[in-house]
Amino acid sequence: MCLSTRLVTWAIVSTDDRRRMSSDKAEYKRQETELDELYQEIILDHYRNPRHKGRLSAPTASEEGYNPLCGDEIILDVEVTDGVVSDIAQRGSGCSISQSSASMMTEVIVGEPIADVKGLIASFTAMMRGSDDDLEELGDLEAMAGVRKFPVRVKCATLAWHTLSQALEKAKSS
Repeated sequence: MCLSTRLVTWAIVSTDDRRRMSSDKAEYKRQETELDELYQEIILDHYRNPRHKGRLSAPTASEEGYNPLCGDEIILDVEVTDGVVSDIAQRGSGCSISQSSASMMTEVIVGEPIADVKGLIASFTAMMRGSDDDLEELGDLEAMAGVRKFPVRVKCATLAWHTLSQALEKAKSS
């Protein structure tokens, strides 16, 4: 094959590769947009229809978390039985991020051993600090990952989780 044939072949392959790469980028962007929309729907659903909203009649521990920067407030009642979070209730007020995060958290921890819950707390807070490790473990909680783009809102998303950690410490000492 002569040099000119090789150069023309290279140019054609390069053009095809560029088209494919451009097409791959467009597909990735489309999927990313769809995923963002799905995550927004999950967050809004939890905000509009909070899970485990209310109070427990005899909690093992109760803890209040407050974010003075934006006024978010979360109150958690936790019932621990034989080292397992047997029930939880949450109430409070604040932005959709803080309230959705609290609702999503309550949904995943009921019935879980405290050691596993502490692992979830660590994984969630790590995700909010930018880690992409253990995202599969978080399930729908991954929907909150988009909040990382707005550093001021990270405190909103982690408020319930820090409050839960404090409540579990109280439960351990009672």
